[in-house]
Amino acid sequence: MSTTAADDLVERLIDWGVDTIFGLPGDGINGIMESLRTHQDKIRFIHVRHEEAAAFMACGYAKFTGRLGVCLATSGPGGIHLLNGLYDAKLDRQPVLAITGMAFHDLIHTFTQQDVELDKLFMDVAVYNQRIMGKAHVENSVDLAIRAALGYLGVAHLTIPADVQEMESDERSKRNKPNHTSDTLASGAPVPDPAGLRQSAEILNAARKPVILAGQGALNATDQLEQAAELLGAPIVKPLLGKGCVPDASPYATGGIGLLGTAPSQAALEECDALLMVGTSFPYIEFMPKPGQARGIQIDLDPLRIGLRYPVEVGLVGDSRATLEALMPLLQRHADRAFLEKAQQRMADWRKLMVERGTRTDVPMKPQVVAYELNRALSDDAIVCSDSGTIATWVARQVEIRRGQRFSLSGNLATMANGFPYAIGAQVAYPDRQCIAFVGDGGFSMLMAELSTCVKYKLPVKVVVIKNNTLGQIKWEQMVFLGHPEYGVELEPIDHVKLAEACGARGFRIDDPADAGRIMQAALAAPGPVLIEAVVDPNEPPTPPRITRDQAQKFAESLLRGEPNRGKIALTAIGDRVRELI
Repeated sequence: MSTTAADDLVERLIDWGVDTIFGLPGDGINGIMESLRTHQDKIRFIHVRHEEAAAFMACGYAKFTGRLGVCLATSGPGGIHLLNGLYDAKLDRQPVLAITGMAFHDLIHTFTQQDVELDKLFMDVAVYNQRIMGKAHVENSVDLAIRAALGYLGVAHLTIPADVQEMESDERSKRNKPNHTSDTLASGAPVPDPAGLRQSAEILNAARKPVILAGQGALNATDQLEQAAELLGAPIVKPLLGKGCVPDASPYATGGIGLLGTAPSQAALEECDALLMVGTSFPYIEFMPKPGQARGIQIDLDPLRIGLRYPVEVGLVGDSRATLEALMPLLQRHADRAFLEKAQQRMADWRKLMVERGTRTDVPMKPQVVAYELNRALSDDAIVCSDSGTIATWVARQVEIRRGQRFSLSGNLATMANGFPYAIGAQVAYPDRQCIAFVGDGGFSMLMAELSTCVKYKLPVKVVVIKNNTLGQIKWEQMVFLGHPEYGVELEPIDHVKLAEACGARGFRIDDPADAGRIMQAALAAPGPVLIEAVVDPNEPPTPPRITRDQAQKFAESLLRGEPNRGKIALTAIGDRVRELI
């Protein structure tokens, strides 16, 4: 039986082990959709409500499985809609393959319908980007695209004109021999040379106040990080993408860094005399040690990232786990534990503060209470996904990731709306694990129709929506960083419980902290997709671990210049500070 170019594409994906594609049908990919129909016993198509969600799902799927995430969109607007999710994958270095349709090959650039040359549009986002020119061009293009995405940890893009998808002729040039490529991925990662390891050990052995900064690239090195921290007497500071690299309750962990980080982490970086960066490109340079303060060493798979955020004396290019294992035999155990013990005492005080904030009984309810109760209700293998914004502050501080749990959000693109699709991608990959989307009402409303996707495929995703009827991060940035009254950030309220019910899911509402724990437990235990609407105080500020003089001044200026909620905000801010002092 003859096959089409689309059949060759789908069968090659199957050869590479792809069993899931997230996407939305369209007439620009009819040939591919037909092939997916005839191969549905080997590869499943998850039909989403918006292509942006498909790209986010593919990114989340890649993050939590380590496998290739694949998304599919039609020509023109369908492909365009993928871009935000694909940039998320690019900036967080996730292997994602995007497949798009195009106009008929002989009508491209003739002002035909949906005449968008998507390969040109995707030039910046993709590490591999190809327009498939015929049936004989499929196999080698798919092989290269997948190898590039997995090998370079980035986005690959294949676009195929609608008529080419249905081609049955295998006519090829005399140089394009059949089956000349393979579906094999090279394995292994470089290990740094012995001289670099010895130099790194000399620096770390001489340090009195070393700190380990561990990011997403160290998620596979939990044991090695703790062993190195024990040898060095070093606190482990975790940028948010690295939240799960060691448990939050680890005796070495001091939590996150940056505006949503912890005071112990900030103090450790301000006081350290050596900095070992492992798998991180944490972008906020202002929170790093001052240049010249600490001697720097960096471990990263990508040589381009070495010395990117902090001047280092040694760059070790290699896998985090393998490099730490090679480095540790050269490290001497530090007898002086004063620096680590100081960080541990600070962390004990910080945890008491987080418990105080998470058990407040005020009404309107504080968002920290919701995150605190979620943390108590999580299963041991839970996967937690979050959006960008104030929501990230609450999850960073109140949800303590344990060994066996996973966490992620949009780290470097810092986009809204990713958290819910991430959780769907995770649930598709792990149907028996607890998958949580902890999101704000602003981000959730962008892609909330994907609730129907959960219902359609019986995905028991649990969605916790923090409802404050405002774009909180933007509001506080306007006030604290610019000194401006909030403007343009109010959201028209949505009844998310009714929305859930309209989509066929279950809905719960929490608005009283006294009921928060009970309702959270019941909602997470309920079968099928569930939405929990948590109504919280919109005037609760996501305060940084330390408030600078400039931030305090700008905050005061915003109140004086006509902030519409200045009375409530001032009372909330003052009340929080008084409680913490008492």
